[in-house]
Amino acid sequence: MIYWFTGQPGAGKSTLAMALKSVLKTQQQSVVHLDGEELRDIMGNTDYGESGRVANIRSGQKLAAKLEGEGISVIASFVSPYRAMREELKQKHRVVEIYVHTSAIRGREKYHAKNYEPPLSNFVDIDTTHVGVEECVGRILAAARSWQPA
Repeated sequence: MIYWFTGQPGAGKSTLAMALKSVLKTQQQSVVHLDGEELRDIMGNTDYGESGRVANIRSGQKLAAKLEGEGISVIASFVSPYRAMREELKQKHRVVEIYVHTSAIRGREKYHAKNYEPPLSNFVDIDTTHVGVEECVGRILAAARSWQPA
């Protein structure tokens, strides 16, 4: 299974991804967390324009697909602003898309993607404004248990 966290910087994607990873590890699952910023560092991608974002997302998607194909649960936390790219991944692989958002000011707003496209269907909606990490992870796990392909 691929758990694809998407949303603006500061919404809580990485925090929830790390909490989910901890829970899955206690269930004896092989799990890897792919973080968009860490992947940028590894690949030397400092381009935050559309072409740089597309390259970073494609790299993350290819790596996630490979790992998932090897039986590893993948947790990916990327801004991934382009809906079509996320939908393409969902059509080809076992993906739970998790849209993380908040109305809280968390100091990362200057890094927001100007043209972010929120998901429209087949996703888990997580508003972290007033909900704690444990409850959010519970919602994600419940959605994964009832997951149906797109």
